[in-house]
Amino acid sequence: MSTVNLEYKVAKEDFSKAGEASSAIKKTLKKLGVNSKIIRRVAIVTYEAEMNIVIHSFGGKIYVEIDTEKIKIIARDTGPGIPDTEKALEVGYSTATHQVRELGFGAGMGLPNIQRCSDEFSIESIVEDYTQVESTIYIQ
Repeated sequence: MSTVNLEYKVAKEDFSKAGEASSAIKKTLKKLGVNSKIIRRVAIVTYEAEMNIVIHSFGGKIYVEIDTEKIKIIARDTGPGIPDTEKALEVGYSTATHQVRELGFGAGMGLPNIQRCSDEFSIESIVEDYTQVESTIYIQ
């Protein structure tokens, strides 16, 4: 398999399209014959990243690079950034608004779920600029 690169634009507060990128990524991985356990982990990472962009940012993109050894996911947004990334990684910590919580989102599980499903994980955030989350999941 040669390297496959995917890119998806994610809009701020567009709950009607939330999840479309992660669904498309999942379909692509199925077509490529990736193991279902790996697909599930990638789907969780990409869905949580997508929802974080929808809920917390001014919009962003999800990039996926698939090769024979690994799947690398980069979610990058523009926006308020995260003042305390260590705090944001705590289970249950959320800055989601009341309206977002009423929709059933914002439980504070996004980043912890991404970290848990990743073989390699990193987060970089600059307040009033951007947040970038990187996740690598090994296929082998």
